[in-house]
Amino acid sequence: MTAGAPRTTEIADNVFAHIQPDGGWCVSNAGILLAPDRVALIDTAATESRALALRDTVDALSPEPVRLVVNTHFHGDHSFGNALVGPDAVIVAHERTRTEMADAGLGLTGLWPDVNWGKIGVTLPQLTYRRRLTLHHGDLRVELFHPGPAHTTNDTLVWLPDQRVLFAGDILLPGRTPFVLMGSVAGSLRTLEVLRRLDPLTVVGGHGPLAGPEVIDETERYLRRLQSVAAAASAAGLTPLEAAREAGPGPFEDWHEPERLVANLHRAYAELGPGPPGESLDVIGIFGDMVTYNGGRLPVCYA
Repeated sequence: MTAGAPRTTEIADNVFAHIQPDGGWCVSNAGILLAPDRVALIDTAATESRALALRDTVDALSPEPVRLVVNTHFHGDHSFGNALVGPDAVIVAHERTRTEMADAGLGLTGLWPDVNWGKIGVTLPQLTYRRRLTLHHGDLRVELFHPGPAHTTNDTLVWLPDQRVLFAGDILLPGRTPFVLMGSVAGSLRTLEVLRRLDPLTVVGGHGPLAGPEVIDETERYLRRLQSVAAAASAAGLTPLEAAREAGPGPFEDWHEPERLVANLHRAYAELGPGPPGESLDVIGIFGDMVTYNGGRLPVCYA
């Protein structure tokens, strides 16, 4: 099995969602914003082939160059293509995204050594912000804001208020299991309240199909259950891996990447203690727990 071909849909005037099936590990979505004299992108794909396919899509939509790239967070599946899709673009992200991206380097590639990553690299953001930043892109008003720790410690939400379009990065993953190992369960729940108040009409998650505001409620239900499982299992002396095996995906069994439950429980356990939101955990060791939960097999990655 392989992932399907990307689909690009105009979701508002001059606003496009580049959706990559199957939306699993390292198969991420992107946004394309057109202006009369330039193009802006939201995220840039994981591999050389996927980034070049995104660039071909942009070229088919507009003869104008990509002048701006927004990275929604530091993970390589959203940023390894930066230099390939917009070699002359200014890259914008939260200030911690630049730091975390530099620290992570190409480490993601080591988790799936059989993926054909191609000629990718790490191209850091040149323009960073701390809390909010407004971009004026042709007739489009594009608001960037950092909600605090959620999917990671450095997420950027991209909100087009006039069109009520939200590019949520990996804070929202329609039809897929959330992943908060490098962020915060409680912070994600706080962020969902902010998103609910925005009242988006269209949601483009970092992975998965296009969605509406219902994905906010679905994600909240998952995270509330996660907190409940963590509290009960920790009190019973279970490890996160044991808790995941006992609880299973429950009502979310139809969601993809169920092995993320283990990693999410590690984060939820950490938040039962006094540490700060988003404190560093042993990501590689916890990834090993996901492999164990997955019957000793690497999680499937079609990047």
